[in-house]
Amino acid sequence: MSVTYIFIYLQLLDLLTTFVGFKMGAAEASPFIRTLMHLGPGFGVAASKLLALGLGGLCVYTKREHIIKWISFWYAGLIVWNLMVVLTAPGIVAAG
Repeated sequence: MSVTYIFIYLQLLDLLTTFVGFKMGAAEASPFIRTLMHLGPGFGVAASKLLALGLGGLCVYTKREHIIKWISFWYAGLIVWNLMVVLTAPGIVAAG
């Protein structure tokens, strides 16, 4: 699978896990995205994803896919972080 497809998939996962985090009462950690969220939480996160996809497209256009590979590691870590926030949110009861 192309690193570009993985990058796009990670953007979608980050978007979804962020929305789930908001639903569970989590706050956005990024000052840049918090600024965008003054126009609404959905707008702020969606705008950041569009910006990320646009920058990813620029990397593909300029033949710098190696940058997409490295930034994908960052997004994978963010998704793990989002999942940890969701799983440790108040109201989540562990089974067993």
